Amino acid sequence: MTTSLSFAASQIFTNCDYFPAEFSLVATIKTARLRQKRNEYIFSVVDEESDSLLLGLRISKNRLHFLTTPPGLGGRSRTSFKDVELDDNLWHTVVLAVTGPYATLTVDCGLSLELKQVQSFPSTLSTRGSKFFIGSRKRMRGRFSGLLRQLVLLPGSDARPRLCPTSEPGLAELSVPQVLKSTPLQPDHHGPVYSYEAEARVTLGTRPPCSGPEHDQQRLDYVEDYQDLYTSSETFDVEVFSIPSEGLFMAAANRNSRPGSGIYKWRDGSFQLYQNISTQEARAWKHFTINDKIFLVVANSREAEPELSVIYLWNQRRRRFFPSPNAQDSLSSGLGGVSHPQRELPGGGQSQTRDSNHNIHSVIYRWNPSTKLFEVNQTLSTSGAYDWEFFSVGPYHFLVVANTFDGQTTTISSTVYVWVDGCFQTFQDIPTVGATDWETFQIDGRFFMVVANSQKISEQGPSLYSINSTVYELNTFTQTFIRFQDILTHSAVDWEFFTIGEEKFLVVANSHDGSSYSLNSIVYRWQGYEGFVPIHSLPTFGCRDWEHFSTDEGSFLIYSSATSRLSKVFKLRTY
Repeated sequence: MTTSLSFAASQIFTNCDYFPAEFSLVATIKTARLRQKRNEYIFSVVDEESDSLLLGLRISKNRLHFLTTPPGLGGRSRTSFKDVELDDNLWHTVVLAVTGPYATLTVDCGLSLELKQVQSFPSTLSTRGSKFFIGSRKRMRGRFSGLLRQLVLLPGSDARPRLCPTSEPGLAELSVPQVLKSTPLQPDHHGPVYSYEAEARVTLGTRPPCSGPEHDQQRLDYVEDYQDLYTSSETFDVEVFSIPSEGLFMAAANRNSRPGSGIYKWRDGSFQLYQNISTQEARAWKHFTINDKIFLVVANSREAEPELSVIYLWNQRRRRFFPSPNAQDSLSSGLGGVSHPQRELPGGGQSQTRDSNHNIHSVIYRWNPSTKLFEVNQTLSTSGAYDWEFFSVGPYHFLVVANTFDGQTTTISSTVYVWVDGCFQTFQDIPTVGATDWETFQIDGRFFMVVANSQKISEQGPSLYSINSTVYELNTFTQTFIRFQDILTHSAVDWEFFTIGEEKFLVVANSHDGSSYSLNSIVYRWQGYEGFVPIHSLPTFGCRDWEHFSTDEGSFLIYSSATSRLSKVFKLRTY
């Protein structure tokens, strides 16, 4: 670059002086071979009064350096990526993603290189009174001698999905003005000279949210023990739901038939027993509405002929749930329209299966608005089906089943079905190991599924409880779910996805490690390039199910125990 471009940081940070705590930098550069010990700045942020460097991106021979000066620590932090061939006189697009202590570099949409910094990027790096310098560090020394096509600052830790894949990785575009893409009419003898080789431009992504003390986004700080909830017996599932004009409720699926299962209401900052409902070794509850009518359906597991799962209707006048007046609303082995008796795996603190025929047909029920009844729509072959999850991606509707056990092994496939021509058809088989739960969620336009793999058993050898559960991402190019991340879990039986402010989390129900039910269940935070990383360990005993909910008092998690009457509510403290 033959010119130096600079501007006041206040032109970017108009409402907030703080640099975003998580961000991506995207730069497309072309530079010739650099001499040893020569350092050139792609950009820098310099405090005008002290002339000190606040932040900078620097290139040297075979290396790229990210520099910061955290406030109040009296020293500069440098993260250096080695063996990075950027000075070969070819165009390269680099993406540097920074989140917490991690810095990740991706060159030309290739494999990412992640480094853990000695200290996390500061959450309150003030840019007040500073300037941005493009292609320099304010001084002549260290000026960038190459060509700069784009430089983008993007709040958030992951810009790569917006760039890659691409047909020209070295020229991957995130924000390039149209004028810089045109080709002059008169090329020289070295080939065409592009207009972006004659001038430098800097552009911005979305304006960053302020990370300063007065404008903070809500962020998770710590988790505290909030309420001990003693249920009538062991609790296999909790369902948290709201009833308009009534408030927040929680249904607990209790093991003992007497007095059955409890419905709790959130009053005065805690869950209090509201109603008892007769159930037969209840395994799960599901809340749903149809035409403003509010329903609860329970999955009963006590063996009977036939084994009935009952639908309850909210009576607005009496303010209680009562069995639905239509006789056929009691479904044979039904749960929320998609059904199968939820059998427990042998071991892992759960009862031995009493029915040896695991490979049976599960039933899809469909609501008939004329008769106001659920009617059989189709059946699907399943193997010890333990959970169903319905989700939509754009105009497409899916069901995924957690197949647990086929009578011989837990190493079997679970199936994703897609709705086509009035029924669900096989979309993809995914290998699972004693699958007990699927959780689906979206992050920044990307769609994910995570499976809870509970245990690995077969006719030969001991059972394994500490195994990987897996996060899958929908690849829109191959139109399949592909493995994104493996997470070590201990007889995982449930996942719960939740958000706090702009942050995304998963919490797993670890139930058994082969010798104990007293285990830590883990909260994981979405870290962009790093996927989900563990941030909190919550002591649980026989943990079976997690639910997240929010009230005027704040944000909470509740877990149920399959081996104890004690369920617990945790409060998520934020800052």
